[in-house]
Amino acid sequence: MPAIVIDGHPNPDSLTAALAARYAQAYGEAELLVLRDLGFDPNMHVGYRGTQPLEPDLIDAQAVIGRADRVVLVAPVWWGSIPALAKGFFDRTFLPGWAFRYRKSGLVDGLLAGRTGRVIVTTDSPWWYLRLVGDTTVRHVRGRILRFSGLRRVSATRLGPVRNSTASQREAWLERVATAASRDAAADARRAGRAG
Repeated sequence: MPAIVIDGHPNPDSLTAALAARYAQAYGEAELLVLRDLGFDPNMHVGYRGTQPLEPDLIDAQAVIGRADRVVLVAPVWWGSIPALAKGFFDRTFLPGWAFRYRKSGLVDGLLAGRTGRVIVTTDSPWWYLRLVGDTTVRHVRGRILRFSGLRRVSATRLGPVRNSTASQREAWLERVATAASRDAAADARRAGRAG
């Protein structure tokens, strides 16, 4: 399965949910992982000092991500980050020994290497403000989660401001995401052809 599209919004009626579904549809061979539909505790009760058994939905999510060639997160920007649901999913699922491992030297091996990624975020902030404050959400997810876990070629799509957007702007964003998905699918197919 080439792509896993993670819908990180708690509300099924959100623009984020529509964007995730449109990306998965346009990509073709993609599975939509809707975090709000999973049964899991997003809190790490003991941090990394002990183990917290994974719920069946998280075990299944790891299996799906393990089969994917591309990992896509679609989420809103809330308080300069992703929603607690999405952060909790990464905390609980992208674990040491599964997503990464530390070497004795202190360096890190990303165990999800060989995959590509995309981060799609919706925001109420205009582009110039994101540039001014450093676009913390995309930097965090792309750099400290996906690339840390070994993904390369992690693209970003930023859409907004959403709060006062019109129906035609939202439809244009849905089309923009569909176009990105089609391009990603074609690029992934070319890479798979070179690797095969």
